[in-house]
Amino acid sequence: MENTVYHFVGIKGTGMSALALILKDLGYEVQGSDIDKYTFTQRGLEQAGIKILPFDENNIHEALTIVKGNAFNDDQVEIKKANDMHLSVITYPELVGKLVNDYTSIGIAGSHGKTSTTGLLAHTLSGIAKTSYLIGDGTGKGIKDAKFFVFEADEYRRHFLAYSPDYLIITNIDFDHPDYFFGGINDVVDAFESEARKTKKGIFIWGEDKHAKSIKADAPIYTYGLNESDYIRATNIKRTVKGSSFDVSINGENIGNFQVPLFGEHNVLNSLAVIGVGHMEKLDHALINRELQTFSGVKRRFSEKKVADQVIIDDYAHHPQEIKATIDAARQKYPDKKIIAVFQPHTYTRTLALMDDFAKSLDLADEVYLTNIFGSIREAHGDITSKDLGDKIHKGGNVLTLDDLSSLLDYHNTVMIFMGAGDVQKYETAYEQLLSTLNPNQQ
Repeated sequence: MENTVYHFVGIKGTGMSALALILKDLGYEVQGSDIDKYTFTQRGLEQAGIKILPFDENNIHEALTIVKGNAFNDDQVEIKKANDMHLSVITYPELVGKLVNDYTSIGIAGSHGKTSTTGLLAHTLSGIAKTSYLIGDGTGKGIKDAKFFVFEADEYRRHFLAYSPDYLIITNIDFDHPDYFFGGINDVVDAFESEARKTKKGIFIWGEDKHAKSIKADAPIYTYGLNESDYIRATNIKRTVKGSSFDVSINGENIGNFQVPLFGEHNVLNSLAVIGVGHMEKLDHALINRELQTFSGVKRRFSEKKVADQVIIDDYAHHPQEIKATIDAARQKYPDKKIIAVFQPHTYTRTLALMDDFAKSLDLADEVYLTNIFGSIREAHGDITSKDLGDKIHKGGNVLTLDDLSSLLDYHNTVMIFMGAGDVQKYETAYEQLLSTLNPNQQ
């Protein structure tokens, strides 16, 4: 790593802001640029004293190393200027790949559950040994003499092939990012297998995932799950309104009962992957259990608050499997309440490719509302609307607009889940303001 000023183009992105915080912790000079709009990652950057500038080619000068966010191409004004000046331009995955080499590194990959699992593993290891981590919710911490480095490894555009981790967790393999994986699910599996082949010490795979199970690699592969055939197995699972507990056996040997204050079967599975990594690194099982019990979650994953008589949950779920997992978690924690889903579809290609699956997962709620589709930098419009998805939903499916959320005010003492990877939070904020206005004494 060079002694330079690292200038992050797109510093408010979740991975980019986490990486900027890590470099700052490690003693490097860091600044960045982005759009003016406030994002939930901004506060951490400001608290760390990292300068955030508006995009402008005049930000670029000698003595900078440019870190290029994944959303940007070489025609972006700052990157173009940096290339014209022959400055060093490094991509986000390349920089992460360089950074993790000095530690026992654990990459967390998978179509769903990466951020939650990365957060859980980072929290657990941090309580036992010095650990640096990069989580996809914008959280990052760098510790100079850390033993472990825990980081999220994203399959999109095969970015994770910049990494050669010691361990790799693959939570699942599902078809997503139809704008890139033109070869369908086989193309996705090929990407994960390529990354598995770059892994040095061990790979942890959810045993029931038919696509993940087909992967071949040089490092040992350990399956985790609920079946007798799994190398790391949970039995005697008890799911309550306080969380989940389960017995764990590794290679047929019982290593104890573990508890997590988390909801949904997916979080039992995520915990098994974390326990597996700790076991392979010979960490005390009792310490792993102790740390698991104090995990409070990551940003925008089942984040809860109470407003008036409503429980409001904010969640990043933007794929059918994630929606299913979030609703399952809400049912576990609130078995006696009605579940209302407000979903913002994210990108036109994904909505079109997975339309029937979206409808099926959303119908697991008691009532469903949609917002208009949120595009992306790469994809601003398309030939599909939220109404097309709404027509396939049996439990409602009406499309809300920001200036008319009145239909949500008909619900009392329910769980209202706002889901999406775009800006669904603005609908949540508007709803909360309406609730507060109508119920001034119920805060």
